[in-house]
Amino acid sequence: MPAKTAKAPAKKARTTKLAKTTKRVRTAKKAKTAKTAKLVPLGDRILTKQVRQDEVRASGLVIPDTAREKPQIGEVLAVGPGRLDDNGKRMPMDVKAGDRVLYAKYTGQEVPRGVLGAEDEEFLVLKESDILARLG
Repeated sequence: MPAKTAKAPAKKARTTKLAKTTKRVRTAKKAKTAKTAKLVPLGDRILTKQVRQDEVRASGLVIPDTAREKPQIGEVLAVGPGRLDDNGKRMPMDVKAGDRVLYAKYTGQEVPRGVLGAEDEEFLVLKESDILARLG
């Protein structure tokens, strides 16, 4: 009988260790998924990455973050399928991924930091009508 009781605690220890390892793997998978999440625009929406402006002017003057203007230039990362017209047909989008665009100053919806994995970059979701021009 003593041999059976000696095996039971060892089995319990292995089970506990396995549960902890499984939990750690699940947590790692969730963290990895959050960092590589993909944002897919719907309708006539466009995902853009804001282009950062220079922090130092030509005269050597350093512009702090609090005084810097909101950028109006961005790079298109993803494009939705396009809006529907009155007949139910999809209208093709005028921009495609990789284009540099100029958009209105106070438009669009900011994507929270860390959603797309990059903490230091800023992303915006814009409507196609908010884009003023495509830069060549």
